[in-house]
Amino acid sequence: MFDLRPVGYVIGLLVAVLGATMLLPMVVDMAAGNPNWRAFLEAAIITGLTGGLVALACANGVGDRLTLQQTFLLTSGVWLVLPVFGALPFVLGAPDARPVDAFFEAMSGLTTTGSTVFSGLDELPRGTLLWRSMLQWFGGIGIIVVAMAFLPELRVGGMQIFRSEAFETSGKVLPRAAQIASQIWWIYVALTIACGFAYGAAGMDSFDALNHALTTMSTGGFSTRDASFGAFQGAAEYVAAVFMILASLPFVRYVQFMAGEPRPLLRDSQIRTYLTLIFGFVLLMAAYRVLINEDHAEHAFREGVFNVVSIISGTGYASTDYQLWGSFPMIAFFFIGLIGGCSASTACSVKVFRYQILFSAIRVRIKAIHAPHGLFQPRFEGQPVDDDVLSSVMSFFVFFVVTLGLTAVLLSATGLDATTSLSGAATALANIGPGLGEHIGPSGNFAGLNDPAKWILSVAMLIGRLELLVVFAILTTQFWRA
Repeated sequence: MFDLRPVGYVIGLLVAVLGATMLLPMVVDMAAGNPNWRAFLEAAIITGLTGGLVALACANGVGDRLTLQQTFLLTSGVWLVLPVFGALPFVLGAPDARPVDAFFEAMSGLTTTGSTVFSGLDELPRGTLLWRSMLQWFGGIGIIVVAMAFLPELRVGGMQIFRSEAFETSGKVLPRAAQIASQIWWIYVALTIACGFAYGAAGMDSFDALNHALTTMSTGGFSTRDASFGAFQGAAEYVAAVFMILASLPFVRYVQFMAGEPRPLLRDSQIRTYLTLIFGFVLLMAAYRVLINEDHAEHAFREGVFNVVSIISGTGYASTDYQLWGSFPMIAFFFIGLIGGCSASTACSVKVFRYQILFSAIRVRIKAIHAPHGLFQPRFEGQPVDDDVLSSVMSFFVFFVVTLGLTAVLLSATGLDATTSLSGAATALANIGPGLGEHIGPSGNFAGLNDPAKWILSVAMLIGRLELLVVFAILTTQFWRA
């Protein structure tokens, strides 16, 4: 049996830090004279003490380097344990949620999914609204670190293709990975601040601007209003679209840009493909709205830009119920959500680079059929794709489809209809936010689902956020025997 103390030490520290951050929404509620501040104080004490004691108990087992098994456990354990403690303020205070609802909300927040079981957001205490936004912001920066530091080393889903480039700028390897993490942190903070000021300039009050800046840069999608972005029509939608795109681009490119090397940002094929997809889908949706729904041009373009970017990036804001536009937009949004943004960003879902590798492999296969004696190899960014990467990407697609089908079947077994089951499975596994149908569509929420369905969706959010194979690997007997 391998040593679990290094894993417990890191998770304990993160839990303690999470407890400390609960003091901020406590102060917000206290300043507003809302008695809900007591819930945050109690949750902070419980969380901080628990995390601190676990870290102290495991401190004597900390080594210089984690083993492969420890890294898998740490990556999964963080996203399983933190939502448990992140749910405490919801259980102890407003809206006085049941454990299943509180855990669902916290898991949705930290995985930046954006699905919610809370209604009456306009009336909730400001501390609670801020805590939901903070959970998503923490999850956004957390998944960037996981995607850059852990997944490439774990050889998950083809992420190993980015193993070296994450630590190179201007052709020079940075001395420590910690330097990259520090730079990304400051870039993430700076973009969040810029987003908040932009929202303020677009007409939001300071509290709404702060919360939406946190959930935009994390591509999370939690809002302070039941109407989501339907309450902020106009310029704010354009601001949101710009920053959702920025958040779903590879943050390592920003690091390289800040180091005086803009070429990787401008030449990245992932970025070009992603922006091309957005441009194409926006034009298609705007044209549909003008020609079929007889909408006027500016409104059709604005709604097209906002909703396409929101869904493809996995943010999940909604400015309107696009199900009312017709069957074509509804089905199109379902599949757009399964594309996702770029690697090493806060965006969710499958990711653009995997589709690039998939279609490159398909092209090679077609060429091989026409020229059986030719030698062809899939390429990405102009470089040949190793068999290890190709196999990893193909495995990811297979696992994604199988897990999507299994989750949908399990949801249907709880009594949900086919549309809710399939779209619920997709939105949870791809961490998008809204689903389709009367209950979980862009104008609804997940409050009306039964408890087993909420637990299933919570697990699916975790599996999807960690690129599937990380979670499945620790469920095998080979992992525990290794």
